[in-house]
Amino acid sequence: MDFALSGVAACGACVFTNPLEVVKTRMQLQGELQSRGSYRVHYRNVFHAFYTIGRVEGLRGLQRGLMAGMLYQFFMNGVRLGSYALIESAGYIHTGGRVSAAKSTAAGAASGVVGAVMGSPIYLVKTHLQSQSTSTIAVGHQYQHRGMLHALVAIHRQHGIVGLWRGSTAAVPRVSVGSAAQLCTFSSCREFITDLQVLPEDSWLVALGSGMVSSVAVVLAMTPFDVVSTRLYNQPVDQWGKGRLYRGFVDCLSRTLGMEGLRGLYKGLGASYFRLGPHTVLSLLFWDQLRYVYRTHNY
Repeated sequence: MDFALSGVAACGACVFTNPLEVVKTRMQLQGELQSRGSYRVHYRNVFHAFYTIGRVEGLRGLQRGLMAGMLYQFFMNGVRLGSYALIESAGYIHTGGRVSAAKSTAAGAASGVVGAVMGSPIYLVKTHLQSQSTSTIAVGHQYQHRGMLHALVAIHRQHGIVGLWRGSTAAVPRVSVGSAAQLCTFSSCREFITDLQVLPEDSWLVALGSGMVSSVAVVLAMTPFDVVSTRLYNQPVDQWGKGRLYRGFVDCLSRTLGMEGLRGLYKGLGASYFRLGPHTVLSLLFWDQLRYVYRTHNY
Protein backbone atom coordinates (compact mmCIF):
# COMPACT_ATOMS: atom_id res chain seq x y z
CA MET A 1 0.00 0.00 0.00
CA ASP A 2 2.94 2.36 0.68
CA PHE A 3 3.97 2.05 -2.97
CA ALA A 4 0.47 2.85 -4.30
CA LEU A 5 -0.01 5.83 -1.95
CA SER A 6 3.40 7.20 -2.92
CA GLY A 7 2.62 6.87 -6.62
CA VAL A 8 -0.76 8.57 -6.31
CA ALA A 9 0.78 11.44 -4.32
CA ALA A 10 3.43 12.03 -7.00
CA CYS A 11 0.83 11.92 -9.80
CA GLY A 12 -1.26 14.53 -8.01
CA ALA A 13 1.75 16.85 -7.84
CA CYS A 14 2.65 16.18 -11.50
CA VAL A 15 -0.63 17.58 -12.84
CA PHE A 16 0.25 21.00 -11.41
CA THR A 17 3.99 21.02 -12.16
CA ASN A 18 4.23 19.44 -15.64
CA PRO A 19 4.16 22.83 -17.48
CA LEU A 20 7.19 23.86 -15.44
CA GLU A 21 8.89 20.59 -16.34
CA VAL A 22 8.39 21.46 -20.03
CA VAL A 23 9.91 24.91 -19.43
CA LYS A 24 12.84 23.43 -17.49
CA THR A 25 13.59 20.83 -20.17
CA ARG A 26 13.70 23.39 -22.96
CA MET A 27 15.83 25.85 -21.02
CA GLN A 28 18.33 23.08 -20.25
CA LEU A 29 18.59 22.18 -23.96
CA GLN A 30 18.90 25.79 -25.13
CA GLY A 31 22.44 26.59 -26.26
CA GLU A 32 23.60 22.99 -25.84
CA LEU A 33 27.41 22.81 -26.24
CA GLN A 34 27.54 26.41 -27.48
CA SER A 35 29.31 29.30 -25.81
CA ARG A 36 27.21 32.10 -24.39
CA GLY A 37 26.21 34.66 -27.02
CA SER A 38 26.69 32.33 -29.99
CA TYR A 39 23.13 31.03 -30.22
CA ARG A 40 19.63 32.45 -30.51
CA VAL A 41 17.90 32.75 -27.14
CA HIS A 42 14.25 31.69 -27.40
CA TYR A 43 13.72 31.58 -23.64
CA ARG A 44 15.25 34.43 -21.61
CA ASN A 45 14.01 33.20 -18.23
CA VAL A 46 11.37 30.94 -16.74
CA PHE A 47 8.58 33.51 -17.08
CA HIS A 48 9.48 34.39 -20.67
CA ALA A 49 9.72 30.68 -21.53
CA PHE A 50 6.31 30.00 -20.01
CA TYR A 51 4.79 32.90 -21.94
CA THR A 52 6.52 31.98 -25.21
CA ILE A 53 5.46 28.33 -25.15
CA GLY A 54 1.92 29.27 -24.18
CA ARG A 55 1.69 31.91 -26.92
CA VAL A 56 3.10 29.71 -29.70
CA GLU A 57 1.85 26.25 -28.71
CA GLY A 58 -0.99 26.95 -26.30
CA LEU A 59 -1.98 24.90 -23.25
CA ARG A 60 -1.23 21.69 -25.15
CA GLY A 61 2.38 22.77 -25.53
CA LEU A 62 2.70 23.53 -21.83
CA GLN A 63 1.30 20.10 -20.95
CA ARG A 64 3.41 18.10 -23.41
CA GLY A 65 4.32 14.69 -22.06
CA LEU A 66 1.74 14.86 -19.26
CA MET A 67 0.70 11.20 -19.50
CA ALA A 68 4.33 10.07 -19.65
CA GLY A 69 5.10 12.38 -16.74
CA MET A 70 2.30 10.97 -14.60
CA LEU A 71 3.25 7.38 -15.43
CA TYR A 72 6.88 8.13 -14.61
CA GLN A 73 5.93 9.74 -11.31
CA PHE A 74 3.71 6.81 -10.38
CA PHE A 75 6.39 4.19 -11.01
CA MET A 76 9.53 6.09 -10.02
CA ASN A 77 8.20 7.87 -6.95
CA GLY A 78 5.92 4.97 -6.08
CA VAL A 79 8.98 2.74 -5.81
CA ARG A 80 11.23 5.44 -4.33
CA LEU A 81 8.93 6.83 -1.64
CA GLY A 82 7.36 3.43 -1.02
CA SER A 83 10.77 1.87 -0.41
CA TYR A 84 11.78 4.72 1.89
CA ALA A 85 8.51 4.42 3.81
CA LEU A 86 9.17 0.72 4.43
CA ILE A 87 12.73 1.44 5.56
CA GLU A 88 11.48 4.23 7.83
CA SER A 89 8.68 2.07 9.30
CA ALA A 90 11.19 -0.65 10.11
CA GLY A 91 13.21 1.87 12.12
CA TYR A 92 16.35 1.67 10.00
CA ILE A 93 16.78 5.45 9.62
CA HIS A 94 16.71 6.05 13.38
CA THR A 95 19.46 5.88 15.97
CA GLY A 96 18.36 6.05 19.59
CA GLY A 97 14.87 7.04 18.53
CA ARG A 98 16.12 10.04 16.50
CA VAL A 99 16.46 10.45 12.73
CA SER A 100 20.04 9.72 11.67
CA ALA A 101 21.19 12.04 8.86
CA ALA A 102 23.63 9.44 7.55
CA LYS A 103 21.11 6.60 7.58
CA SER A 104 18.27 8.64 6.09
CA THR A 105 20.62 9.92 3.36
CA ALA A 106 21.71 6.36 2.54
CA ALA A 107 18.10 5.13 2.56
CA GLY A 108 17.00 8.00 0.32
CA ALA A 109 19.84 7.37 -2.12
CA ALA A 110 19.22 3.61 -2.25
CA SER A 111 15.49 4.00 -2.82
CA GLY A 112 16.27 6.63 -5.47
CA VAL A 113 18.48 4.22 -7.40
CA VAL A 114 15.73 1.60 -7.54
CA GLY A 115 13.15 4.19 -8.61
CA ALA A 116 15.43 5.66 -11.28
CA VAL A 117 16.13 2.30 -12.90
CA MET A 118 12.44 1.37 -12.88
CA GLY A 119 11.28 4.67 -14.36
CA SER A 120 14.10 5.32 -16.86
CA PRO A 121 12.26 4.25 -20.08
CA ILE A 122 9.31 6.50 -19.30
CA TYR A 123 11.63 9.39 -18.40
CA LEU A 124 13.36 8.93 -21.77
CA VAL A 125 10.05 9.24 -23.60
CA LYS A 126 8.90 12.13 -21.40
CA THR A 127 12.05 14.10 -22.25
CA HIS A 128 11.60 13.48 -25.97
CA LEU A 129 7.97 14.61 -25.89
CA GLN A 130 8.58 17.70 -23.76
CA SER A 131 11.40 18.92 -26.00
CA GLN A 132 9.30 18.57 -29.17
CA SER A 133 8.10 21.98 -30.26
CA THR A 134 7.19 24.27 -33.13
CA SER A 135 10.26 24.93 -35.30
CA THR A 136 10.32 28.66 -34.49
CA ILE A 137 11.10 28.03 -30.82
CA ALA A 138 12.73 24.58 -31.04
CA VAL A 139 15.84 23.75 -29.00
CA GLY A 140 17.85 20.55 -28.82
CA HIS A 141 17.30 17.50 -30.98
CA GLN A 142 13.71 17.13 -32.19
CA TYR A 143 12.16 13.66 -32.16
CA GLN A 144 8.88 13.21 -33.98
CA HIS A 145 6.89 10.96 -31.64
CA ARG A 146 3.11 11.02 -31.92
CA GLY A 147 2.63 10.10 -28.28
CA MET A 148 3.93 8.02 -25.39
CA LEU A 149 3.02 4.59 -26.77
CA HIS A 150 4.28 5.45 -30.25
CA ALA A 151 7.59 6.56 -28.74
CA LEU A 152 8.02 3.40 -26.65
CA VAL A 153 7.25 1.16 -29.63
CA ALA A 154 9.50 3.14 -32.00
CA ILE A 155 12.48 3.12 -29.62
CA HIS A 156 12.06 -0.59 -28.88
CA ARG A 157 11.74 -1.43 -32.57
CA GLN A 158 14.89 0.50 -33.50
CA HIS A 159 17.15 -0.21 -30.54
CA GLY A 160 15.60 -3.05 -28.53
CA ILE A 161 15.19 -3.30 -24.77
CA VAL A 162 18.61 -1.74 -24.17
CA GLY A 163 17.53 1.35 -26.09
CA LEU A 164 14.69 1.96 -23.64
CA TRP A 165 17.21 2.30 -20.83
CA ARG A 166 19.51 4.68 -22.73
CA GLY A 167 20.47 7.53 -20.43
CA SER A 168 19.90 5.57 -17.24
CA THR A 169 23.58 6.16 -16.32
CA ALA A 170 22.56 9.78 -15.74
CA ALA A 171 19.20 8.96 -14.17
CA VAL A 172 20.73 6.94 -11.35
CA PRO A 173 23.02 9.69 -9.95
CA ARG A 174 20.34 12.33 -10.65
CA VAL A 175 17.60 10.60 -8.69
CA SER A 176 19.84 9.14 -5.98
CA VAL A 177 21.38 12.55 -5.16
CA GLY A 178 18.00 14.30 -5.31
CA SER A 179 16.29 11.57 -3.29
CA ALA A 180 19.00 11.58 -0.61
CA ALA A 181 18.83 15.39 -0.25
CA GLN A 182 15.03 15.45 -0.30
CA LEU A 183 14.19 12.64 2.10
CA CYS A 184 16.98 13.29 4.59
CA THR A 185 16.03 16.99 4.80
CA PHE A 186 12.31 16.22 4.97
CA SER A 187 12.65 13.62 7.76
CA SER A 188 15.02 15.80 9.79
CA CYS A 189 12.89 18.94 9.39
CA ARG A 190 9.70 17.11 10.25
CA GLU A 191 11.29 15.79 13.44
CA PHE A 192 12.69 19.27 14.29
CA ILE A 193 9.32 21.02 13.79
CA THR A 194 7.58 18.33 15.85
CA ASP A 195 10.13 18.82 18.65
CA LEU A 196 9.34 22.54 18.76
CA GLN A 197 5.71 21.64 19.58
CA VAL A 198 4.40 24.74 17.81
CA LEU A 199 2.09 22.56 15.72
CA PRO A 200 0.20 19.32 16.40
CA GLU A 201 2.30 16.31 15.37
CA ASP A 202 -0.29 15.16 12.83
CA SER A 203 -0.87 18.64 11.32
CA TRP A 204 -0.47 18.96 7.56
CA LEU A 205 1.48 22.16 8.21
CA VAL A 206 4.35 20.07 9.59
CA ALA A 207 4.67 18.25 6.26
CA LEU A 208 4.22 21.51 4.35
CA GLY A 209 7.00 23.30 6.23
CA SER A 210 9.34 20.33 5.96
CA GLY A 211 8.63 20.02 2.25
CA MET A 212 9.42 23.71 1.66
CA VAL A 213 12.85 23.38 3.27
CA SER A 214 13.45 20.10 1.46
CA SER A 215 12.61 21.68 -1.91
CA VAL A 216 15.54 24.12 -1.67
CA ALA A 217 18.01 21.35 -0.79
CA VAL A 218 16.88 19.06 -3.60
CA VAL A 219 17.06 21.75 -6.31
CA LEU A 220 20.58 22.87 -5.37
CA ALA A 221 21.86 19.29 -5.21
CA MET A 222 20.03 17.94 -8.23
CA THR A 223 20.14 20.62 -10.96
CA PRO A 224 23.62 19.82 -12.44
CA PHE A 225 22.67 16.13 -12.64
CA ASP A 226 19.30 17.10 -14.09
CA VAL A 227 20.92 19.12 -16.92
CA VAL A 228 23.20 16.20 -17.80
CA SER A 229 20.31 13.76 -17.63
CA THR A 230 18.09 15.85 -19.92
CA ARG A 231 20.82 16.16 -22.53
CA LEU A 232 21.78 12.49 -22.48
CA TYR A 233 18.16 11.41 -22.86
CA ASN A 234 17.41 13.88 -25.64
CA GLN A 235 20.57 13.56 -27.74
CA PRO A 236 20.28 12.06 -31.27
CA VAL A 237 21.44 8.45 -31.62
CA ASP A 238 22.97 6.40 -34.43
CA GLN A 239 21.55 3.19 -35.87
CA TRP A 240 23.07 1.17 -33.03
CA GLY A 241 21.48 3.34 -30.35
CA LYS A 242 24.68 5.13 -29.32
CA GLY A 243 24.56 8.85 -28.62
CA ARG A 244 25.96 11.17 -31.27
CA LEU A 245 26.91 13.96 -28.85
CA TYR A 246 28.00 12.27 -25.62
CA ARG A 247 29.62 8.95 -24.71
CA GLY A 248 28.05 8.92 -21.26
CA PHE A 249 27.49 10.76 -18.00
CA VAL A 250 31.10 11.86 -17.38
CA ASP A 251 31.61 12.95 -21.00
CA CYS A 252 28.42 15.06 -20.96
CA LEU A 253 29.31 16.60 -17.60
CA SER A 254 32.86 17.51 -18.66
CA ARG A 255 31.90 18.83 -22.10
CA THR A 256 29.07 20.95 -20.71
CA LEU A 257 31.39 22.34 -18.05
CA GLY A 258 34.14 22.98 -20.62
CA MET A 259 31.91 24.68 -23.21
CA GLU A 260 29.40 26.47 -21.00
CA GLY A 261 31.09 26.71 -17.63
CA LEU A 262 29.52 26.07 -14.23
CA ARG A 263 26.62 28.27 -15.29
CA GLY A 264 25.81 25.71 -17.98
CA LEU A 265 25.31 23.01 -15.34
CA TYR A 266 22.83 25.27 -13.58
CA LYS A 267 20.87 26.23 -16.69
CA GLY A 268 17.20 26.51 -15.94
CA LEU A 269 17.84 26.77 -12.18
CA GLY A 270 14.87 29.10 -11.78
CA ALA A 271 12.67 26.77 -13.82
CA SER A 272 14.02 23.82 -11.84
CA TYR A 273 12.99 25.42 -8.58
CA PHE A 274 9.59 26.52 -9.84
CA ARG A 275 9.04 22.93 -10.97
CA LEU A 276 10.90 20.86 -8.35
CA GLY A 277 10.00 23.18 -5.48
CA PRO A 278 6.21 22.89 -5.78
CA HIS A 279 6.49 19.25 -6.84
CA THR A 280 8.59 18.40 -3.78
CA VAL A 281 6.25 20.28 -1.45
CA LEU A 282 3.07 18.84 -2.98
CA SER A 283 4.26 15.25 -3.38
CA LEU A 284 5.69 15.08 0.16
CA LEU A 285 2.57 16.76 1.58
CA PHE A 286 0.24 14.38 -0.29
CA TRP A 287 2.46 11.42 0.62
CA ASP A 288 2.54 12.31 4.30
CA GLN A 289 -1.19 12.97 4.53
CA LEU A 290 -2.23 9.88 2.54
CA ARG A 291 -0.08 7.72 4.82
CA TYR A 292 -1.62 9.40 7.88
CA VAL A 293 -5.17 8.78 6.61
CA TYR A 294 -4.32 5.17 5.78
CA ARG A 295 -2.77 4.53 9.21
CA THR A 296 -5.69 6.24 10.97
CA HIS A 297 -8.30 4.06 9.25
CA ASN A 298 -6.40 0.78 9.44
CA TYR A 299 -5.08 0.72 12.99
